[in-house]
Amino acid sequence: MSETAPATSLAAAPAGPVLELHGISKTFAGVGVLHGVELAVHPGQVMGLVGENGAGKSTLMRIVTGIYGADSGGVIRFGGREVHFASARQSIDAGVAMIHQDLNLLPDLTVAENLLLGREPLNRFGLIDRPAMRAQAQVLLAAVRQQIDPASSVGSLSVAQQQMVEIARALSLDARLIIMDEPTDALTGVETEVLFDAIRQLRAQGKAVVYISHRLAEIFAICDVVTVLRDGYKVFSGPVVGLDEATLIHHMVGREITDQYPYRPAAAGAVALRVRGLTAPGISDISFEVRAGEVVGFAGLMGAGSSELGKAIYGDVAVHAGSVELQGRPVRLRSPQDGVRAGIAYLPEDRKAEGLIQAHSVRTNMSLAALPRFDRGLGWVDRHREDEAVAGYISAFAIKSQGAQAEVATLSGGNQQKVSLAKALMTEPRVLILAEPTRGVDVGARREIYSLVNELKAKGMAIVLISSDMPELLGIADRILVLSHGHLTGTFEHGRATQEAILERALA
Repeated sequence: MSETAPATSLAAAPAGPVLELHGISKTFAGVGVLHGVELAVHPGQVMGLVGENGAGKSTLMRIVTGIYGADSGGVIRFGGREVHFASARQSIDAGVAMIHQDLNLLPDLTVAENLLLGREPLNRFGLIDRPAMRAQAQVLLAAVRQQIDPASSVGSLSVAQQQMVEIARALSLDARLIIMDEPTDALTGVETEVLFDAIRQLRAQGKAVVYISHRLAEIFAICDVVTVLRDGYKVFSGPVVGLDEATLIHHMVGREITDQYPYRPAAAGAVALRVRGLTAPGISDISFEVRAGEVVGFAGLMGAGSSELGKAIYGDVAVHAGSVELQGRPVRLRSPQDGVRAGIAYLPEDRKAEGLIQAHSVRTNMSLAALPRFDRGLGWVDRHREDEAVAGYISAFAIKSQGAQAEVATLSGGNQQKVSLAKALMTEPRVLILAEPTRGVDVGARREIYSLVNELKAKGMAIVLISSDMPELLGIADRILVLSHGHLTGTFEHGRATQEAILERALA
């Protein structure tokens, strides 16, 4: 199938919506995901697109960008002309850019190569002009206030830095419509404000923006209108002005959700995890302890060292100095396998690259690290016990999928995150490290995760929470430790911390 309206002709389209969707439906394996969705986005407008995990938000935008095809009967108009994008390349050429929830960068290429992929400057011999490429990349990075070496490989960057590279690439396309799918999931408040400044500039230039986020405060901060999907249907669309968060949540979930951060005071027991003078790539001389039944949160700006700390404790990066003790006994963790055997589970912040095997089933992903639990001897796995455990987590976490045998890649981002969390818990750890546990998770599922954290606390689990979501840290952590440039710069007890005080220490 080819595009009906070539990109070159769209500039002359009549005034009106940049994007119009009429009767868009989509079915996967006989299951309806979208049902006759109508939508219109105008020039100079930021539309928020919200809904629970599995509501159809990302699927709808992937149809717009040509990644998926809509079922028959639906119509897409871009710039007033009917279009049929058969690929993402066609939509980009026509003036549509998308920042995906799961990063679509090539980790083995440099930052400059990723930023200018398919648009590389050439010298007079027709070869790629490397100096010119680096210079252009520096300009693009400066536009989003990033001091990243364009020659560094993307795989060596933190998830937050990779997110900013993805944003810089999308903004550089000079598109008429920019779709942002959970763009701030890996970002702290400072980087989020950089993105918001860029969005305001796009709005002033007459660009149209579709902004997908589970962080509802962002919808009210940056969006002009909001559209709500629930179970594949459009259930609400209207201006943000005059709308309150409780009403928006009710549209999303069909019920009221109160007390989004259901904090329970810790009944802390003995020290479960003690870290002394830990030094590793990105961190220096870090000391702290976590008691059984306690949640200790870590805050910091991008590059502060929070992610590196979690990986060092788990055995995923080499430790240069210092020690880790579990229940009073020193442990030497030289690999993630050592961490699992010692009783530590780690939920990575990048579920796509580090947490899940996309082409494998929900069952395989959940039970992979916990197979010794189901060992019948001589390498045989008790499939009945394994299936029972997997089914229990699917039910407890309300994971929306076509069953335990469904490929993880077919799940929404939020449901993939639930699978990743279940995978960590299935190893029955004593210490649980959660890196961005609610990344890409809707408001209802967030509360379910927070309630689960409370249950784990009550059972005596020690929890390390690494999060860029400040309200999350303030809401559920018993203590918050602040990192800056790899050093510990502040400690706050629950109820005595404020965003301003934490930011002050994060900038120290």
